[in-house]
Amino acid sequence: PVQSINDLLKYAVGVDVRQRGPIGAQTDIGIRGSTSEQITILLNGINICDPQTGHNAFDLPCDIMDIERIEILEGPAGRVYGTSSLVGAINIVTRTASSNKADVRLEGGSFGYLSAAGRLAMGGHSLSANYTRSDGYSRAKSGALNSDYSGGKVFYQGEYGHENLRLKWHAGLSTKGFGSNTFYSAKYDEQFEKTVKLNTAVQAEVAAGSLHFRPAIYWSRSHDRFELIRGLEDKVPFNRHRTDVFGVNLNSYFDWAAGRTALGAEFRNEDIVSTNLGEPLNDPFSHYKVGLNRSNLSFHLEHNILLKRFTLSAGFIAVKNTQSEMPFKLYPGIDMSYRIGADWKIYASYNSSLRMPSFTELYYSVGGHKADKHLKPEELHAFEAGVKYQSRVLTASASVFHHRARNMIDWVMDTRDEEPVWQSVNHTKMNTTGFETNATLTANRYTLNVAYCYLHQDKDVEDYLQSQYSLEYLRHKLTASVLMHIMSRLDLNVKYRFQDRMGSYTTIDGEVRNYHPYSVVDARLSWNADTYNIYIEADNLLSHRYVDYGNVPQPGCWFVAGMKVHFSL
Repeated sequence: PVQSINDLLKYAVGVDVRQRGPIGAQTDIGIRGSTSEQITILLNGINICDPQTGHNAFDLPCDIMDIERIEILEGPAGRVYGTSSLVGAINIVTRTASSNKADVRLEGGSFGYLSAAGRLAMGGHSLSANYTRSDGYSRAKSGALNSDYSGGKVFYQGEYGHENLRLKWHAGLSTKGFGSNTFYSAKYDEQFEKTVKLNTAVQAEVAAGSLHFRPAIYWSRSHDRFELIRGLEDKVPFNRHRTDVFGVNLNSYFDWAAGRTALGAEFRNEDIVSTNLGEPLNDPFSHYKVGLNRSNLSFHLEHNILLKRFTLSAGFIAVKNTQSEMPFKLYPGIDMSYRIGADWKIYASYNSSLRMPSFTELYYSVGGHKADKHLKPEELHAFEAGVKYQSRVLTASASVFHHRARNMIDWVMDTRDEEPVWQSVNHTKMNTTGFETNATLTANRYTLNVAYCYLHQDKDVEDYLQSQYSLEYLRHKLTASVLMHIMSRLDLNVKYRFQDRMGSYTTIDGEVRNYHPYSVVDARLSWNADTYNIYIEADNLLSHRYVDYGNVPQPGCWFVAGMKVHFSL
């Protein structure tokens, strides 16, 4: 029962999905107590993180019908994915055009919601397009729409394979405009934002005897326009940003008597021109008066020992970034697992990682914010141990983990000040301890899943500081779902979430409120035939009132009805 890829991630128990608007208008996603800035978002293995801000990280160019699977890596991934994967990574993997077919989807529902999408796959190529709009679920004090949404996506991918060579490429465009009501300031309820993103990449895999090479080259461009008072640029100037990211990497591996050795390197350049983020440009143009350019160079080496029951993987990544003139720094890691019998596995790991500050954290000093351009990179060391069980009817896992973080970045407000402002700062340290458990039972006509995650953060921070992000985390998250095959073609899928968030926020009246725990029930009833699907779904079925961010209430019950049709060509 979801309308976006962002919604899917709500049911991953270790993932914190904080929405400011529905349909994926703007979603901040963290892993195990992290902020949205501290994880890497990948599309088919290509890093598509926006160095301007993590708020727009999930402006994905692909439709939900393009998705084959979503891979979630919980814990530091710097050894593999570099400088933005401090606490984890999420890889969106799209479907290949394995057969000639076409899919069409049309759905509508509450609050003027309408979505239409189509996907055509033929001869190793696929092309999809999507348009979605909604009037939104709230209005400003003036009576104008302030949570409306309108956006479209186009995504193309292709592949070519011949003997020891395989090529893959994709290109996608995402554009959307959405009422941002009180997203960034409770004093203004007619904020608006418009984003446009273009993503392109070419990947290859070449085999030469025992050597395997995987080169890739990618480029992305993002436009972001924020309006504090919608449509009134003469009253309050709009914030405009354009970012360009170019990257090239080469990964390789070879097998030999002692196991498998992998090594690689990546060069990534991040550039922004803006109205307020960066240093003065030598040649200002259009709206852009300031900007910044930085490059990141990394090398990684890893060796894997793969035995019948025991595996060991150890390696490191060496990173250098031009922004802070940092020298090469090493971040090592090691993972071990041992299989007991046919069904059980135990594992343990130690990994370390870093994250460079975003351009917003370094330079956003308008509208009650004061940034620090001398912020240090965040660093994290993580330990984890766990056990997994898998049989024909039951899959279960349990793990405990401990993160030791230094120089964590957050926006904080000193409530003692007469005119407090949000300031970007490095916290001296923050430790996170937690455990996670997950179980899925499949029997006859039912599939039942229950998962729980607990976190505790020990922060070296004063009580009078109020946080926007890193001091707010999910202490408890419980998810449960049941899929019932009622009849041969009729399915009912019911999902439940309970979340208890730590932290507080200040209302427009100056009142400090703690976040309250809440429960949400989603449901979907579908008739599934060979060539079509008809469904009705309800998000927040019990219409519970809640907030993921202070002063941005989420909608009540949201009904959607739709149909998907499949054609073989």
